[in-house]
Amino acid sequence: MKNAASVYDETPIYACVKTFGVSSLRPVAIRCIISIFYNFFFRQYRAAWMPGRVPVSRVDHPLDLKIPFVPSWITIYLDFITFWIRMLSFLLRTYRHRAYTAVREFLTAIGELYRSAAEVYQKNFSTTDRPFYIARPRFFLIHLVDPHLMCIPSLHVMVVILTYTQFTAILRSLDETEHCAAHIDEMKQGALAITHAILFVKQHSVNCIAASLYAMTCFDGKLFPPEEAEAFTALLFNDPPPLPSSPAYCLPKNYRVRPWAAPRTSLPEADAAEIKTHIINLYRRFLAEGKIACNWTEPLLRFLQQSPKK
Repeated sequence: MKNAASVYDETPIYACVKTFGVSSLRPVAIRCIISIFYNFFFRQYRAAWMPGRVPVSRVDHPLDLKIPFVPSWITIYLDFITFWIRMLSFLLRTYRHRAYTAVREFLTAIGELYRSAAEVYQKNFSTTDRPFYIARPRFFLIHLVDPHLMCIPSLHVMVVILTYTQFTAILRSLDETEHCAAHIDEMKQGALAITHAILFVKQHSVNCIAASLYAMTCFDGKLFPPEEAEAFTALLFNDPPPLPSSPAYCLPKNYRVRPWAAPRTSLPEADAAEIKTHIINLYRRFLAEGKIACNWTEPLLRFLQQSPKK
């Protein structure tokens, strides 16, 4: 086993090559990819090209106006896919065959996560008022490939939460060294940075955050119970951690996507507190409604049905 200085030192390419090169990992990786493309891209493009089949609700909130549009967060935002693939590279390179079972289970969970979120999308899509900003090529790419119809629940938030919570459980089962806590904290900070990014590039509303937290508690209440959801929310809009002083972190190639390199964007303390209070209260509302619902999607669908239609 090697001790990597940072999960961010890993390349997603290693995980892609390894998962398709190992016979026990290849089938689950293929099923995961199929689930992602079918439940995100196919469903969304079908709705965009054949409108009217499924209602589309607007889920903006007045508090969104208190969050500035900051284009410099785009690099962090676009890291959400490589975020979890890079984590797999870390596990496979560090623990080798010992990580195979955990990697299979994680890939299965990602596929199931997309199918779970699609239970809401297939009945009611959702969108927000995002600015048509294409001055940077990466924003042009977003507008080109994302019809912006799957805001509640946000798969961006769900994926990064699944990544850091599963990574925490996996690492604690495989490693009891002093490096374990540092890597776990690094991944949680990465999940927070990406969650900030979706708000600062205006891809989601504060309502989407609450809905995603609720969806994740329903998806895996053991790893993401209400206590963890509220603790995660409490960390929103806090300053990112400083760059570690270890020589291993000096001028890394992928420096810009690391959580401590996120753009410094501060909100007035009162505004940040009001936003976090709204997210927690809406999350608690969804939880309370979910306890008496026949299906976990009912609170979200009711919220969407009560929201203005596009």
